[in-house]
Amino acid sequence: MRLLDAQNLNMKDADVIYYPNFFSKNEADDYFKKLKSQIEWQQDEIKVFGKTYNQPRLTAFFGINKEPYSYSNITMYPTLFGGAILDIKNSIELKLNISFTSCLANLYRDGKDSNGWHADNEKSLGKNPTIASVTFGEERPFHFKHKGDKTLKEKIILKHGSLLLMQGATQDNWLHQIPKTTRIIEPRINLTFRIIPQKNRVPSNSVLS
Repeated sequence: MRLLDAQNLNMKDADVIYYPNFFSKNEADDYFKKLKSQIEWQQDEIKVFGKTYNQPRLTAFFGINKEPYSYSNITMYPTLFGGAILDIKNSIELKLNISFTSCLANLYRDGKDSNGWHADNEKSLGKNPTIASVTFGEERPFHFKHKGDKTLKEKIILKHGSLLLMQGATQDNWLHQIPKTTRIIEPRINLTFRIIPQKNRVPSNSVLS
C-alpha cells in the first residue's frame, strides 16, 4: 500500500480518507476467495414499518472479545478473529497505527443486495467512532449525504482492494449507503473494522475459573 495514494475527500463536518490501492490486486483476489469460503455467512431478519424481511445481504461478526454489536434491532455475537480476516486486520492496524476490536463482514451477492441510508453511530461505538471499510470483489458506488444540509452529497466508487477510513464527527453529520443496482454484477465482500470497548474487563491478576 502506498500512503501517497491516500485521498482526503474534504467533506464538511467529516474526516474521510480513501485508499484506492490499500491492497494489491493479487492480495485482494486471494483475500476475496478466502473470505468467501472461510466465513460462515448468515442472513438475519429486519423489521421495517412493522413488517419482517430478510436482510438484503449476508453478514458475519468478528471480535477480540465477547462484546456484541447491535444495529437495526439485530444483535450479533462475535466469532474470534482467525484466518484471512485476522491477516487483513493485522495489515490494516500496522499501516494505519489503529487497533480495532471487531469487524462486521458483509457479502453483497449481486446488485439486489444493498445497505440503506444509515450512520455507524451506535452507542456501543462511543463518540466519534473510527471505521475502516475494506472492499474486495465487485466495485460498488458508496453514497454520502449530510444530515443537516441536504445540498451536500458525495459519491465514491469503492474499488477492489480499497479502504475507506471514516473518523471524527463523520457519523454524527453524515449518512451513507450502498444502493441497489439493476446491472448484472459479481459479489462484493465488505469488512468494516470498528472499536467496541469491552465493558467488563477482568483485572490482569484475577484468576478465571
